[in-house]
Amino acid sequence: MARILSAIQPSGTLTIGNYLGALKNFVKLQDEHECLFFIVDQHAITVPQDRLELRKKIKELTALYLACGLDPEKATIFVQSEVPGHTQLAWMLTCNTSMGELERMTQFKDKSQKQAAKGQGIGVGLFMYPVLMAADILLYDVDFVPVGDDQKQHLELTRDLAERFNNRFGETFKIPEPLIAKTGARIMSLQEPTKKMSKSDDNPRNFILMTDEPNVIRKKIKSAVTDSDGIIAFDRENKPGLSNLLEIYSVITGESIDSIVARYEGCGYGQFKSDLAEVVVAELEPIQNRMKELLNSPIIDEVLDRGAEQANKLAFKKVKKVEHKMGLGRKK
Repeated sequence: MARILSAIQPSGTLTIGNYLGALKNFVKLQDEHECLFFIVDQHAITVPQDRLELRKKIKELTALYLACGLDPEKATIFVQSEVPGHTQLAWMLTCNTSMGELERMTQFKDKSQKQAAKGQGIGVGLFMYPVLMAADILLYDVDFVPVGDDQKQHLELTRDLAERFNNRFGETFKIPEPLIAKTGARIMSLQEPTKKMSKSDDNPRNFILMTDEPNVIRKKIKSAVTDSDGIIAFDRENKPGLSNLLEIYSVITGESIDSIVARYEGCGYGQFKSDLAEVVVAELEPIQNRMKELLNSPIIDEVLDRGAEQANKLAFKKVKKVEHKMGLGRKK
């Protein structure tokens, strides 16, 4: 089976965009591939974090993983900081990365501008984290990495670093390929449908959180931006708001967008939005209830302990191989 790896930061509460673009697909992937799904707490600290809140978010995200259907019997689930190999490999890759490569990363430019606008200093970690991300991937010889359009650049850097290392030191790393979902990969903001839905958005009306109460979900969908013609049709360029809502409906139900459009022919946006809200509520309520159960049980720690043990076995071998190739340590 192909090996697949993906991870999410434990900062803030995940949105339905994270769920439809990543987690819902993770559940399908674990039945067909060898999967590693982890929580990148070391990436989270590239910006200031409250230590107690961060630990709380790690457990909440693990509970969400499990509540969405990730199965520790099928996939390895762990926390990044509990596998030292991530930072060990990151340093060795850093020594083979140029400043120019990191300066070109668009996410660094965007995030550093936001930090500056808040009057906060720009930490070196924010600049360097793409190398840690490359280490996350290359540590496990993965075949595919599920990525959104906005993450392609990071995977390209990972591939470049792996090829450079292999050329200089001999075959060491597998070159990973991107795995991009055909639908649901990029759920957009409800109020600004030309930009991606983000849990860090300052306007809570722009996103639906996985923990939002049913009435909050209904209100957010009812107020979602559409257009003035009242015609149900999928057109990303001319009807971005409505097209985004149609995609949410399609990804949740598995029904084709064409079929949904045909069913609502002649209907106004009000009925469509009302029905969509109930579809979203029906999808999220069982997950929310399961999350609450898990947070009060020892299952989370058991899953993460076992996952860390499994991940460390794989990571240790790769780190030692890279150290040997670079001449680190005393042993030949």
